[in-house]
Amino acid sequence: MPVDYSPYLFIVVMLVGAVGFALAPLGLAWLWAKKYSPRKPGPGKNAIYECGLESKGDAWMQFKSEYYLYALIFLIFDVETIFVLPFAVAFGGLAPGACVAMMIFLLLLVEGLVWAWQKGVLTWS
Repeated sequence: MPVDYSPYLFIVVMLVGAVGFALAPLGLAWLWAKKYSPRKPGPGKNAIYECGLESKGDAWMQFKSEYYLYALIFLIFDVETIFVLPFAVAFGGLAPGACVAMMIFLLLLVEGLVWAWQKGVLTWS
């Protein structure tokens, strides 16, 4: 007599296996830490340490949003280089349509640069 399994049994077994696969190393690491790394609190261990120097002042500092905008503009044009370099290497063997597509790509990037320049993103204040 054949056994009729539920269609969801396979999913439940895989779900239990996946959760066990994720939690087993965490549990073993916790047990290892409890046995071989006992807590030894003290003023030296609880002190803030950064690059071998004593920290001075508050760690929370306010940054200007211009730094983030400048970094985003840099990333955009850095990624542009990643796309332009292979095009420049294979320029001789490409079809005219590829050249037109690259010119459109470069025009859009130049348009973004002009827009950022007009908005004053690239000027430090």
